[in-house]
Parts: sequence; C-alpha cells; structure tokens
Amino acid sequence: MEQKTCRIGCIGMGGRGRGMMEMLMSVPGVIVPAVCDLVEERIDNGIKSVKERNNGEYEVHGYSDYKTMFEMEDLDAVYVATTWITHIHIAIDAMKAGLHVGLEVGGAASIDECFQLVRTSEETGKFCMLMENCCYDRKEMATLNMVKQGIFGEIIHCEGGYRHDLRDEIVLGRENIHGRLVNFMHRNGELYPTHEIGPIAKVLDINRGNRFVSLVSMSSKSKGLNEWIKNNKGTDYDLYGYDWCCGDITTTIIKCANGETITINHDCCLPRPYSREFMVQGTKGLIKEVESAVGDDAVIYLDGISEEAHSWEYFNEKYRAKYEHPLWREDDTVNFVGGHGGMDYLILAAFAESVQLDAKPPIDVYDTATWMVITALSEESVAKGGAPVTFPDFTDGKWVEREPYRRGRYCLDEICLDYFEGEEK
Repeated sequence: MEQKTCRIGCIGMGGRGRGMMEMLMSVPGVIVPAVCDLVEERIDNGIKSVKERNNGEYEVHGYSDYKTMFEMEDLDAVYVATTWITHIHIAIDAMKAGLHVGLEVGGAASIDECFQLVRTSEETGKFCMLMENCCYDRKEMATLNMVKQGIFGEIIHCEGGYRHDLRDEIVLGRENIHGRLVNFMHRNGELYPTHEIGPIAKVLDINRGNRFVSLVSMSSKSKGLNEWIKNNKGTDYDLYGYDWCCGDITTTIIKCANGETITINHDCCLPRPYSREFMVQGTKGLIKEVESAVGDDAVIYLDGISEEAHSWEYFNEKYRAKYEHPLWREDDTVNFVGGHGGMDYLILAAFAESVQLDAKPPIDVYDTATWMVITALSEESVAKGGAPVTFPDFTDGKWVEREPYRRGRYCLDEICLDYFEGEEK
C-alpha cells in the first residue's frame, strides 16, 4: 500500500508533548508543520526539535493560540498534550475545525464535556483517539491475544492500577509548569484511570457487546505529599501542611453489563516502585503482573495446563513466545523507537495510520469518553461516601450491536493475523 503523507499539528510542548512529537516524526509519512504552547520557551523548543528531525524538508511554525494555528495551517490532525482540564475542550475545537484528534491521557472534569466530545465527533465525522499507550504494551497485547483464543475461558474479573510515586512531580508543579499539582489540590478521586482501564476495556469488549454500568470509589486520607515536602523542601515551603484534597490511594470497583467486575487503584503520593498491577482472571485461569526488581514479567496459572496444581508459572519463561501478539513478534522491542519499551511508538503509529487513511481509529471517541469519564464519576462516588454511580452510555445503546470496527495491524478488537507476514490465517 502506498504510503500517504499526513500533516499533524502538536499542541502542548511540555515534556510528554515534545517527546511524543519527536517520536511521531519517526512514523513514516508524518509531517509536523506547527507546534503550539502557552509558554514561549516551550514553543521555541518545539520548533527546534522539529527542525533537528526534518532535515530542512519543510518549515515549522510556532503558535501560542491553537485556534490561530487551525486557521493558518493546512492540517489533517492534531496531537493534544495539554493539561487534563483543557485537552477535551481543545479536542472539541479541533474537530469543529475539521481535524482528527489524538488526545493524550488523563481524566475528564465532567460527564458533560465527555458527551460534548462524543457528539462533536459524530457531527463532524472527525475521530478523537485517546493516546492510551498501555493498550499496546507487550504484556497487555499478549494477554489480549490469549483472551481472544479463549485461553483463560470466560473472563470474570480484572484488576489494574496506576501506582507511581509522583510526589516530586506533583508538589513541584509550579516550578515545572505541570498540571498535576492543581488537580491533587482540588480533586479527590481516580484522577488517572486510563492506563489501567484501557487494556481491560479491550479485553472485556467494552462498547462492543458489553459496557460499564456502575462504579464505586473510596479514597484514603492524604499524608504522603506533606511528608515528602517536609523531607525534601522543609517545613518553610509554602505548601507544607496544605490540606490536599486527593487521597493518597483511591480504590474503584466497576461492574459490567455482562457481569464482570473490575478493581483499579490510583496511588501516586506514597513511596513505592511503579506498577500497573494488570490482572485478567477467567474460568480457566489467570495472568497477573509481577511486581519485581528483576524485570517486566507476569505470573500465570492455567487449570489443567500448568505443570503443578495451584502453583504459579512465569509468563515470559514459558508462554510469551507462544502467545506474543504478532505486532510485537514481527519487530523485536529494540527496533521500536524508544518510549516505554515500544508502546509509545505503536500508539503513535496507530494514530498516524488512521489519519493517513482517514479511517476509524483502534480507540474511538466512545472508548475515549468512557475511559476518561471514570474520573468525574469517581469524584462523585467519593464525595458521596462510596455510593454507587451510574455510568453514562455514550453510544446511546449502540454498544449492543455496533457497526464493524476497522481491521488491521493495530486493531485492538481482534487479532488480525492476515495483516502480518508469516502468520496463520
């Protein structure tokens, strides 16, 4: 298939935005003719990054107003990596301007803005794809492959988490111009749900024959940030003793229409190693991420297949070679262009392909809204003492029988073997 060129503007030139933009430029056929940020230094750094990578093949312009960028530039799409409370509004404006959107992850501020996002996509015909890189991680993709083959039987329960010590990043938000700070100061709930819920939603066919119907959330007390400030900035630091709104740990339980349950944890304010605690459990066995100092692995148990009854086996050692997703089997990890072991490049390649083909993305606007709205629903449940909260149905009932998804290499609804060389059809 002939490689098509697409022109993607990038909004938000902070650390994540600029790093992803640089990687996006390594995807064949992608041109980045414009960057945008409110901070002049970041605009200049973005322009510099593009110039260093495009070998002078085209000009790049910088903007402090994204609407001006929409008017002045001939773009096919935008990649949005701004703060959590602004990026949905920017995505809505971009689709109204006739552009497809790749939207960086984070929780939604309200149910209403998620409905606006969905309706705008429906009305304009432009897609909004959440850039949830964890859907393309090696372990999660192998698990999806196994689920589709029925290895775990009927899925009953899943777990996930965003357990990441971000105390310095949160507290130093003013110094580093980072948006996490104000969210932890003023919001209490599951603030960052999509890393854990994205892969789980694809395993459970959410919005395609299944849906989330309700959730409950509860948050612990908040002590971790002030402890970090005391030990690293001192008690004279103006945020020491602040009454932080977000609890150190928020636990959320979700119920699905088809009967499955999900537990996710948000944990960013206490000392700990990183983990997404990914787990999928069914009637024939389960796979569970291992929290280990010796590498990225999982333990697995398959009823009647594992060598010893009631004994864990290591996934990488015995099963990964057999159940590797063909997207990872085709290109060894070291050949991917950086970014969390390769999953960053894969999500960018999937986004770019959808723009180039002007076609449905593997993560659509219904997925985007459903995963992001967990934050707003969680805040409501926490505020009500852990009361159940009903999930909105952004598909208006179409989840029961949706239109076909687009098959392809990056498809997350099916393992499309016919798109990979050497794979059995």
